Amino acid sequence: MGLINNIKKLRNSELSKKIDKRLKEFESFKNKSTKEWFSELCFCILTANSKAVTGLKIQNELKVKGFCEYPHDLIREIIRKNKHRFHNNKAKYIVSARDHIDIKKKITRLVKEKGEIETREWIVKNIKGLGYKEASHFLRNVGYKNLTILDRHILNLMKEYDFIKEKPKTLNKKNYLEIEKIFKKIADTLKMPCAELDLYMWYMKTGKVLK
Repeated sequence: MGLINNIKKLRNSELSKKIDKRLKEFESFKNKSTKEWFSELCFCILTANSKAVTGLKIQNELKVKGFCEYPHDLIREIIRKNKHRFHNNKAKYIVSARDHIDIKKKITRLVKEKGEIETREWIVKNIKGLGYKEASHFLRNVGYKNLTILDRHILNLMKEYDFIKEKPKTLNKKNYLEIEKIFKKIADTLKMPCAELDLYMWYMKTGKVLK
C-alpha cells in the first residue's frame, strides 16, 4: 500500500494544483484545431525512444506550421540539431502522418463510436512510429483520460512497489494490456482516472509535471 499512500499525500499537497492545471490543459484540446492535434501527434512520435524534454524542444521549434508544412529534410535537420538519435526515421514518420492531418475529426468520431481502447488500436495500426505507449500518450494529451502510458518511469515505479514482478524488456500488446489492467486497478483504488495517476507517478520519479 506504500504507493497508494504516497499518492494520497501528494494529492493533498500543493502539487495537486499543478496536476489539475495540466489535466485542464489536456481537456482544452477539445477546443483546438486539427492542426494543433496533429502537432501533438508529432510530439508523441518524437517521444518514442527518447525523452519528453527533447520532444518538447523540437515541438517548440517546429511549431504547428513546421509539422504540417515543412519538407522532410528541414524537419530532419531540426530534429538532428536537437540531438535526437533517430532524426531520419522521425522525420519520415512525421511526413507520413500527414495522411491523417484531419486527426481531430477521426479521433473524435472513433472515440464516440468505439471507445478509447479501440481508438488506440486504430492509431497503432495506421500511424507509423506509434506503439501502444505513444498512442496512449497522444490520446491523454488531447483530453482522453482512461488509458495508461507505460513508459520507463511508470514501469520502474510499479516494480519498486511490487505491482509487477519485473520490468519487461520489450512491451508487446499482450504484456502491455496485462500491466495496464494493474495500473487501472491502482487508479480505481484512488478513485482517479489513469491520466491523473500517470502525472502523480511521473512526478514521483522525475520531480516534474510535463505532458
